[in-house]
Amino acid sequence: MAKVVLDWKTATDFVTDAFVGVGVPREDAEICTDVLLESDKRGIESHGCNRFKPIYIDRINCGIQNPVTNFEIIKETPTTAVVDGHDGMGQVIGYKAMSLAIKKAKEYGMGMVAVRNSCHYGIAGYYPTMACKAGCIGITGTNARPSVAPTFGVEGMFGTNPLTIGIPTDEEFDFIIDCASSITQNGKIEYYERIGEDVHPGTIIDIDGNAVEGDAGVALKKIRNGTAALTTLGGIGEALGGYKGFGYAMVVELLSAVLQDGDYGKSLNGVGENGEKVPYHLGHFFIAIDTDHFLGEEACRKKAGDIIRAVRASKKAPGQERIYTANEKEYEVWLSRKDSGVPISEPVQLEMIKVRDELGLTQYKFPWE
Repeated sequence: MAKVVLDWKTATDFVTDAFVGVGVPREDAEICTDVLLESDKRGIESHGCNRFKPIYIDRINCGIQNPVTNFEIIKETPTTAVVDGHDGMGQVIGYKAMSLAIKKAKEYGMGMVAVRNSCHYGIAGYYPTMACKAGCIGITGTNARPSVAPTFGVEGMFGTNPLTIGIPTDEEFDFIIDCASSITQNGKIEYYERIGEDVHPGTIIDIDGNAVEGDAGVALKKIRNGTAALTTLGGIGEALGGYKGFGYAMVVELLSAVLQDGDYGKSLNGVGENGEKVPYHLGHFFIAIDTDHFLGEEACRKKAGDIIRAVRASKKAPGQERIYTANEKEYEVWLSRKDSGVPISEPVQLEMIKVRDELGLTQYKFPWE
């Protein structure tokens, strides 16, 4: 399917106005837009405009996500806080929670905020990036609707559960590792469906323990109806280390629910007792560690840069020209896109037209029309 580039200003203004149009306060809408488009800037299109309508606009319209966010601190100490997001905008909750963790870290060296009753908070790497910009190491994780099977299991029992870490460096970009603890994520399968790409072998297991291959749309339906599940990092079984991905997924599941007494597992499937749509009640955690409370931001950045450069300079495999470290490819995508815009696939083009027309945002004319 042909993609058309939408310039950043139009994309930013339209997405912000659309969020405002469904009831999100403008200040919060600007945060949501920034998180959303940051994904496209990094080339992670599964979590950018690709999810704008189905994950956020549609959920607000059907009443399972609140456009006005009530960020309630229900317990707080100098270094910690527990927050109830009351099913508001996940990006706003995430932004405020990491900001609070950073504030505590700057004063006391470390800060941690645990969140319950939130919604999808967008690209997880956004929040450690916030910490890195403030001279802190940043860590976040979130649980999600159950779609991933444990090792030796075939039933989706937990989400794709990313464990995301950012460490400041002295390079043009910080070290940001942002990936699911599953071998792939729901958003990637949704993206494959939209672009007509088959699922990759070994990434999905069916209820009988067989690998699911072929049409991504069919695979997605199986995951949704519980007859298939994603596999953890390492794939099916233990041969390639699937138990490691399983272990890390459980760490995220526990940290996303235990400290704040939040929901977990199948209670996050967004479906009520009678099959109706209900809020997801996701949990997140945010950790900030201030480098100035150790040997200082400058020393931290230089040491991290030295380590990364040493790894990149190591011997390459035959036929390979480069070794990449986390966030390097994303930075290069941003350099290639910063003066142009975000590539919009045909299905998302149609969704944006639909949102515009329904909200009466007639001032916008898209390049694909």
